[in-house]
Amino acid sequence: MPSENNLTDSNAPYVLTKSDLLLNVSQESPRAAELLAEYGLHCLNCFFNEFDTLEMGAAVHGMTQEEVSDMITDINTQLEKEFTEQNKTQK
Repeated sequence: MPSENNLTDSNAPYVLTKSDLLLNVSQESPRAAELLAEYGLHCLNCFFNEFDTLEMGAAVHGMTQEEVSDMITDINTQLEKEFTEQNKTQK
């Protein structure tokens, strides 16, 4: 089931939050999963992805709250940029 803030909406970019289940991220936004992997969070393919949130997975990998917040901001900025560029080319 999609998280409340990420209900499928083709008129808006995917928005990543620290409370998103890792499984949902990989299902709802493969691109967000790719970007998380660039930060070293390959846990989207882990057994625990059904139970762990992004925040929990990041903590297991030793990320601080500040690092998690910065990462989420960076990824959401990139997702928004890509969404905007994609929509420009479709018009």
